[in-house]
Amino acid sequence: MKQLLTVVAALAIGMLLGAAAEKSAVSYTDHDTVGQRLAKGGQIAKGPNYIVSGSHRDKAGEVEVHDKETDVMYVVEGQATFLTGGTMVGGRDTSPNQHLGSGMNGGETHHLSKGDVVVVPAGTTHWFKEVPDHINYFVVKAVQP
Repeated sequence: MKQLLTVVAALAIGMLLGAAAEKSAVSYTDHDTVGQRLAKGGQIAKGPNYIVSGSHRDKAGEVEVHDKETDVMYVVEGQATFLTGGTMVGGRDTSPNQHLGSGMNGGETHHLSKGDVVVVPAGTTHWFKEVPDHINYFVVKAVQP
Protein backbone atom coordinates (compact mmCIF):
# COMPACT_ATOMS: atom_id res chain seq x y z
CA MET A 1 0.00 0.00 0.00
CA LYS A 2 2.80 2.44 0.90
CA GLN A 3 4.66 1.56 -2.30
CA LEU A 4 1.54 2.21 -4.35
CA LEU A 5 1.03 5.63 -2.79
CA THR A 6 4.69 6.47 -3.36
CA VAL A 7 4.51 5.50 -7.05
CA VAL A 8 1.27 7.41 -7.72
CA ALA A 9 2.44 10.50 -5.82
CA ALA A 10 5.86 10.49 -7.49
CA LEU A 11 4.28 10.15 -10.93
CA ALA A 12 1.91 13.06 -10.45
CA ILE A 13 4.37 15.33 -8.69
CA GLY A 14 7.03 14.62 -11.29
CA MET A 15 4.53 15.40 -14.04
CA LEU A 16 3.57 18.66 -12.37
CA LEU A 17 6.97 19.93 -11.44
CA GLY A 18 8.88 18.70 -14.47
CA ALA A 19 12.38 20.11 -14.48
CA ALA A 20 11.62 22.86 -11.97
CA ALA A 21 13.36 22.33 -8.66
CA GLU A 22 11.18 23.03 -5.65
CA LYS A 23 12.23 22.73 -2.04
CA SER A 24 9.54 21.50 0.29
CA ALA A 25 9.18 19.29 3.33
CA VAL A 26 8.91 15.54 2.95
CA SER A 27 5.42 14.26 3.67
CA TYR A 28 4.87 10.86 5.28
CA THR A 29 1.57 9.19 6.07
CA ASP A 30 1.45 5.80 7.78
CA HIS A 31 -0.42 2.86 6.27
CA ASP A 32 -3.19 2.89 8.87
CA THR A 33 -4.07 6.51 8.04
CA VAL A 34 -3.86 5.81 4.30
CA GLY A 35 -6.24 2.87 4.77
CA GLN A 36 -8.69 5.07 6.69
CA ARG A 37 -8.58 7.75 3.97
CA LEU A 38 -9.25 5.16 1.28
CA ALA A 39 -12.14 3.65 3.23
CA LYS A 40 -13.85 6.95 4.07
CA GLY A 41 -12.15 9.55 1.87
CA GLY A 42 -9.88 12.35 2.98
CA GLN A 43 -6.67 14.25 2.39
CA ILE A 44 -3.40 12.38 2.81
CA ALA A 45 -0.80 15.02 1.91
CA LYS A 46 -0.65 18.56 0.59
CA GLY A 47 2.09 20.70 -0.88
CA PRO A 48 2.23 24.01 -2.72
CA ASN A 49 1.35 22.41 -6.08
CA TYR A 50 -0.31 19.09 -5.19
CA ILE A 51 -2.89 17.38 -3.01
CA VAL A 52 -2.96 13.62 -2.38
CA SER A 53 -6.25 12.15 -1.20
CA GLY A 54 -7.88 8.80 -0.65
CA SER A 55 -11.38 8.60 -2.07
CA HIS A 56 -14.29 6.25 -1.51
CA ARG A 57 -17.52 6.28 -3.48
CA ASP A 58 -20.52 4.00 -3.11
CA LYS A 59 -22.79 5.89 -5.52
CA ALA A 60 -22.59 8.14 -8.55
CA GLY A 61 -21.27 11.66 -8.11
CA GLU A 62 -21.92 15.00 -9.72
CA VAL A 63 -20.22 16.06 -12.93
CA GLU A 64 -17.00 17.98 -12.15
CA VAL A 65 -14.63 20.43 -13.83
CA HIS A 66 -11.52 21.77 -12.11
CA ASP A 67 -10.06 24.71 -14.05
CA LYS A 68 -6.58 24.50 -12.50
CA GLU A 69 -6.25 20.92 -11.20
CA THR A 70 -5.15 17.85 -13.11
CA ASP A 71 -6.45 14.70 -11.40
CA VAL A 72 -4.33 11.54 -11.45
CA MET A 73 -6.46 8.66 -10.14
CA TYR A 74 -5.34 5.13 -9.28
CA VAL A 75 -8.08 2.59 -8.56
CA VAL A 76 -7.30 0.40 -5.56
CA GLU A 77 -10.58 -1.48 -5.21
CA GLY A 78 -14.03 -1.71 -6.78
CA GLN A 79 -15.50 -0.54 -10.08
CA ALA A 80 -17.22 2.41 -11.70
CA THR A 81 -18.36 3.81 -15.00
CA PHE A 82 -16.43 7.05 -15.49
CA LEU A 83 -17.10 9.59 -18.24
CA THR A 84 -14.66 12.23 -19.49
CA GLY A 85 -14.67 15.06 -22.00
CA GLY A 86 -18.35 15.74 -22.52
CA THR A 87 -20.31 18.93 -21.99
CA MET A 88 -21.59 19.68 -18.49
CA VAL A 89 -25.35 20.02 -17.98
CA GLY A 90 -26.79 22.10 -15.12
CA GLY A 91 -23.39 23.52 -14.21
CA ARG A 92 -22.77 25.85 -11.30
CA ASP A 93 -19.68 27.39 -9.72
CA THR A 94 -19.08 25.91 -6.27
CA SER A 95 -15.84 27.77 -5.47
CA PRO A 96 -13.16 29.55 -7.50
CA ASN A 97 -12.16 27.35 -10.47
CA GLN A 98 -14.48 24.51 -9.36
CA HIS A 99 -17.73 23.59 -11.12
CA LEU A 100 -20.34 20.90 -10.54
CA GLY A 101 -23.22 19.81 -12.75
CA SER A 102 -26.15 17.43 -12.80
CA GLY A 103 -25.26 15.58 -15.99
CA MET A 104 -23.12 15.37 -19.09
CA ASN A 105 -23.77 15.29 -22.81
CA GLY A 106 -21.36 13.15 -24.80
CA GLY A 107 -17.93 12.20 -23.58
CA GLU A 108 -15.88 9.03 -23.49
CA THR A 109 -16.88 6.11 -21.25
CA HIS A 110 -14.28 4.28 -19.15
CA HIS A 111 -15.04 1.17 -17.09
CA LEU A 112 -12.71 1.54 -14.12
CA SER A 113 -11.50 -1.35 -11.98
CA LYS A 114 -8.60 -2.26 -9.69
CA GLY A 115 -5.23 -1.21 -11.09
CA ASP A 116 -6.54 1.36 -13.59
CA VAL A 117 -4.99 4.82 -13.80
CA VAL A 118 -6.85 7.82 -15.23
CA VAL A 119 -5.34 11.25 -15.81
CA VAL A 120 -7.92 14.02 -16.17
CA PRO A 121 -6.28 17.26 -17.38
CA ALA A 122 -7.36 20.57 -15.84
CA GLY A 123 -10.50 21.91 -17.51
CA THR A 124 -11.79 18.47 -18.53
CA THR A 125 -15.34 17.49 -17.62
CA HIS A 126 -15.50 14.18 -15.71
CA TRP A 127 -18.12 12.12 -13.91
CA PHE A 128 -18.44 8.96 -11.85
CA LYS A 129 -21.74 8.09 -13.56
CA GLU A 130 -22.29 4.62 -12.10
CA VAL A 131 -20.81 2.93 -9.04
CA PRO A 132 -22.40 -0.54 -8.73
CA ASP A 133 -21.06 -1.26 -5.23
CA HIS A 134 -18.06 0.92 -4.34
CA ILE A 135 -14.76 2.23 -5.63
CA ASN A 136 -11.68 3.24 -3.63
CA TYR A 137 -8.96 5.24 -5.34
CA PHE A 138 -6.05 7.59 -4.78
CA VAL A 139 -6.26 11.06 -6.31
CA VAL A 140 -3.23 13.24 -6.82
CA LYS A 141 -4.27 16.75 -7.78
CA ALA A 142 -1.56 18.63 -9.62
CA VAL A 143 -2.51 22.27 -8.96
CA GLN A 144 -1.59 24.92 -11.53
CA PRO A 145 -0.83 28.44 -10.30
